[in-house]
Amino acid sequence: MFEPVTLILLLFVAALVLFATEWLPVDVTALGLLSALLVLGLISPKAAFAGFGSDTVLTLASLFILTRVLLRAGVIEWIGTALVRRSRNAAGTLRALLGTVAGISAFTSNTATTAVFLPVVSGVARRAGLHASRVLMPLAFASILGGTITVIGTSTNLVVSGALPALGQKPLGFFELAWVGVPVAVVGLLYLFFVAPRLLPARDAGLEERLRAYLADLTVVPGSALVGQTLREAGLGRDHGLTVLAARRGQDTLYALGPDFLIQEGDTLTVEGHTERILAGKSTLGVVSKSEQKLQPADPSGVRLVEAVVMPGSPLLGRTLKEARFRERYGVSVLALHRRARTRERLAGLRVHVGDVLLVQGSPERLGVLDEHLAVLGDLTEHVRDLKRAPLALLLFGGAVVLGGLGVVPLGVAVVVAVALSLALRLISPEEAYSAVEWPVIVLVACMLAFGSAFESSGAAQVLTGALSGVLEPLGPYGLLAALFLVTVALTQPMSNQAAALVMLPLAMGTAKALGYDPRPFVIGITVAASNSFITPLEPSCMLVYGPGRYTFADFVRVGAGLTAVTFAVALLIIPRVWPF
Repeated sequence: MFEPVTLILLLFVAALVLFATEWLPVDVTALGLLSALLVLGLISPKAAFAGFGSDTVLTLASLFILTRVLLRAGVIEWIGTALVRRSRNAAGTLRALLGTVAGISAFTSNTATTAVFLPVVSGVARRAGLHASRVLMPLAFASILGGTITVIGTSTNLVVSGALPALGQKPLGFFELAWVGVPVAVVGLLYLFFVAPRLLPARDAGLEERLRAYLADLTVVPGSALVGQTLREAGLGRDHGLTVLAARRGQDTLYALGPDFLIQEGDTLTVEGHTERILAGKSTLGVVSKSEQKLQPADPSGVRLVEAVVMPGSPLLGRTLKEARFRERYGVSVLALHRRARTRERLAGLRVHVGDVLLVQGSPERLGVLDEHLAVLGDLTEHVRDLKRAPLALLLFGGAVVLGGLGVVPLGVAVVVAVALSLALRLISPEEAYSAVEWPVIVLVACMLAFGSAFESSGAAQVLTGALSGVLEPLGPYGLLAALFLVTVALTQPMSNQAAALVMLPLAMGTAKALGYDPRPFVIGITVAASNSFITPLEPSCMLVYGPGRYTFADFVRVGAGLTAVTFAVALLIIPRVWPF
């Protein structure tokens, strides 16, 4: 009834509409598209499923896992904390943090980087008396800018690189995008430093309101950075977001501590802070929870961290955790306790009430048998940091990047081996490794690679690009690059970056070939444009700051449009000089 070319084009239009409206999740749309190709006989089963075993998909999955390994080891958070501690100028610190975020995002997930730096940047802004809305959007944008520097900076770059061989082009070099990515990032950061603050609204953060403040007893161990420092010098509140309420020294408990209180080895500090601040403090300051110390697990990578609320009828009620023999009863440790009513008591002396929320750490088996009097609210395991493993995690990640980047071994081989070593060395558990993979992205990429193959082999690409070349020929190469860049930017606002890139790639390459131009500059232009998700808050990094910054949709349009114009101008200036038409 219909020719294969007609069917492919109809499916293409349907996919565009579904990707843009997100009436179905993007991975479901991609699976539906693949199913339609199979049912209509437009692609063979072998070609349809080849994408799921491609090196692009394996590389993507491995990089998701390696990013989680870095997060669990506290590497990224340690960098942010070190920057804050070494600087006393708030404006300079914020600019240094944004530059650092862009640099880190060149090698890791921009969403993960934004999530890790969100509380750090919020804390610096609060201490400097700045509104969170003036700094959180620049944080998200900086992470996106950094993603344009290397082939692993974003999954979009990897997807484009993986799709190129099937279209007759060599994959992107590891640092090939840096020729345009670095200038775009530098000019974009200057925009964020000097222009964006004038366009952003002045609104207070909504982040702190939604986080629970926990009470924890943390003991200063030998070799701690706190030993011999006063509270003022330690900067627990200023740099780490922890309020010291009391200190236990020997048999004495000291309250209302002044800034000149000298911390000694063996002191137990009662601190109040949000979950991430307490966990970060434990990993960087050389302090421990004694209950945690007494339950050292054989396999630290398998330890889980959960929030559990105390229910009516619990045998814990009216007793301290020690009196209730909590550790012996459940075989898990309590790191901290949250209570709606403020208290200045030490955690060890608190009697448990109904509704108290406990931060509980232990093995999955032990946490699985918490009785009906302790209801688990959520799993916070991904927030746990273990700095002792940071050097090894950094060595594996850096080794994979260097070996893959220099071409000593294929990038896919390097990252797969790094993941295998991370699992063997117990830097991450198998369960967490699987949970770290963003499976919707994997499904989307695999299915769209198959669609790209069918789009090319059926002749649909030639038909569509032939029509486009007739319309776009009068524009010349610069006009064509500008037009394709702007269309990609427009598509990547409502749909996923990967989908926008995969939709535009064969069209751009076919049109360039039809007009006698080298396709490479247009490939680079589309790759950069697909990451330009600044005008709407639909990019995951932007969604992370949308609520805490109390932004509106119009805020992103106002600030993001200017940044898009800047990246557009820089890209159009640089690309033709590095990759001639």
